Amino acid sequence: MTTVLVVEDDPAIARPLSRVLNREGYEVQVAPDGRSAVSAVSAPGHDIALVILDLGLPDLDGLEVCRRIRQAGLEVPVLMLTARTDEADLVVGLDAGADDYVGKPFRMAELLARVRALLRRRTPALLEVGGVRVETAARRVEVDGTEIALANKEFELLRVMMSRAGQVVTREEILAEVWNDPGMKTSKTLDMHMSWLRRKLAGSGAGEHRISTVRGIGFRFEVGPPAEPQG
Repeated sequence: MTTVLVVEDDPAIARPLSRVLNREGYEVQVAPDGRSAVSAVSAPGHDIALVILDLGLPDLDGLEVCRRIRQAGLEVPVLMLTARTDEADLVVGLDAGADDYVGKPFRMAELLARVRALLRRRTPALLEVGGVRVETAARRVEVDGTEIALANKEFELLRVMMSRAGQVVTREEILAEVWNDPGMKTSKTLDMHMSWLRRKLAGSGAGEHRISTVRGIGFRFEVGPPAEPQG
């Protein structure tokens, strides 16, 4: 299980954020201050895959925490949470070694999309589920042994669905990660791309329903036999 370290001294933010990350399948550690965060990431054999780091902490601020992590030669991705939205402040954060930032207040769908984007570097080079094979670096896709061509958005949509095979992925999460716009709730763009992707995954027709619709929520890539159509 992928471990995320949440560095946040405000329980009103740390607790709900931890619950959401747990529901997404991540293991969560919480550090209430900067020094404990640096210790956790620097611990021998640590398995922390990502740090969500609040800029305002009671001891070391987020910038100093990030600097110390980088000075120790640690390359763990850092997603900074900040209430400071001035360009100069954001540049300072990135210069300190942060990989990305989310401004407060933030939408959970956007934050989760940023988390997944930063973790892509740890995404397996090969995904194989239900007769579909994806070579992520080469952007090569095979269905039942036959290579198929996908447009860029179709490939990203497939990658997102297969990386969470067997789980329901909400429309907002897909739009946030593939289109960087979780607010496109009324758009037909996602439905059109999903329809095109399903047809391309069908091959001879047997696998058209590898991706199921979960009404009112989103979609699920089936890990077993192709599911029956749902709406």
